[in-house]
Amino acid sequence: MPDQFFYALEVSLNGLMAGVMYSLVALGFVLIFKASGIFNYAQGVLALFAALTLVGLQRGQVPFAHLINAVFGTNLHSFGWQLPALVAIALTAAVMVLLAVLVERYILKHLVNQQPIILFMATIGLAYFLEGFGDVLWGADIKKMDVGLPQGISETIETVTYDLFGYGFFIDRLDIVAALVAALLVISLTLFSQYTKYGRALRAVADDHQAALSVGISLRFVWVLVWSIAGFVALVAGIMWGTKSGVQFSLSLIALKALPVLMLGGFTSIPGAIVGGLIIGMGEKLFEFFVGPLVGGATENWFAYVLALLFLVFRPQGLFGEKIIERV
Repeated sequence: MPDQFFYALEVSLNGLMAGVMYSLVALGFVLIFKASGIFNYAQGVLALFAALTLVGLQRGQVPFAHLINAVFGTNLHSFGWQLPALVAIALTAAVMVLLAVLVERYILKHLVNQQPIILFMATIGLAYFLEGFGDVLWGADIKKMDVGLPQGISETIETVTYDLFGYGFFIDRLDIVAALVAALLVISLTLFSQYTKYGRALRAVADDHQAALSVGISLRFVWVLVWSIAGFVALVAGIMWGTKSGVQFSLSLIALKALPVLMLGGFTSIPGAIVGGLIIGMGEKLFEFFVGPLVGGATENWFAYVLALLFLVFRPQGLFGEKIIERV
């Protein structure tokens, strides 16, 4: 019995850590939705594109190498250098800012005052374009990411918990790093949103585009800013997920795991993205542990969506979302 209790506790802790990883993706959705009211379907692909770019730069890969070799019959693959991880991360962040500028200039600028469904469709197109462009740019093969993050079971936690409880907890060190990074991101983004000039401009645009324009706030600048921040968050998520499971096409599908997180936490709340992720992560692990064996297992594939659907019935705006009241 004590071992079962501690095993359930270990499952809960691992679920919380998994939830943090979901939250990192959900944060990107929240940022763009808060500033523009757009549900950015491309957020998962942004994480994939950032991870592909980071690995490509770090390894010194020649961009478009496959295309160049096919057209000109060359055998180009690498420039022959290996960039330090921090330099590659900084360059990738610069690429994500450039991407934000291009998205604003060639897509969003031309869709001002359009219906939200039009903007949503534009992000779907952007997602598939980036997915194909990333493959052509860096190749579609599965890549291993190594930026020096610790991985594997924490022996310290295992030893300490075994000495205290007679049961050693298995906690992945990468999950611990992800939890610390997510906490730092939430604190930084909350302070930025509440106490800086640009954060207030972002909230003003979110409340009313026309009113923000009338007081001199540049809508175009705010969109570039928020897409740049979302790109940076996508880069962080891409690093964590890429280190955990490799950089491959399925990385873009982590966006699907962020949807129930958003439903629970609310589409407009940064802390809500974290709380929602923790609930989903721990809930699906515990459900699989207690109920999975009774129904044949694999409950993690659908539990989060069923929980989010039930939650929508009673609180559509989510735990921390703003309740919108329209008077007619």
